[in-house]
Amino acid sequence: MELRKIESSENLLTLAVFGDFNAQASKEAQICIDDVLTDDNHPQIEIDLEHVDFMDTSGIGAIVYLYKRLVESDRNMSIKNVHGQPQKMMELLRIGQAIPLTTQTAELEH
Repeated sequence: MELRKIESSENLLTLAVFGDFNAQASKEAQICIDDVLTDDNHPQIEIDLEHVDFMDTSGIGAIVYLYKRLVESDRNMSIKNVHGQPQKMMELLRIGQAIPLTTQTAELEH
């Protein structure tokens, strides 16, 4: 798994995830997540899952952890380009009820 930080604007930082978001990847992502929480001040963080075909509960946990810490510091987060198995997992866990979520099909319709 690879996690890239892309500064989309002065208000928006995109975290693009490449590869499976599983237990091992969650450990690797934690360094980047901590960096975003402590050394970054973008008010809006966006997680791009376009290149993620598999996610387990550890990946969901890492995303929820980041979301909760951002909310505590009055920052916002959204998830975009969710598809396939990660989308089904997020729907099952109702992640979209807390974190704004955009699926790839919704993106393609616009």
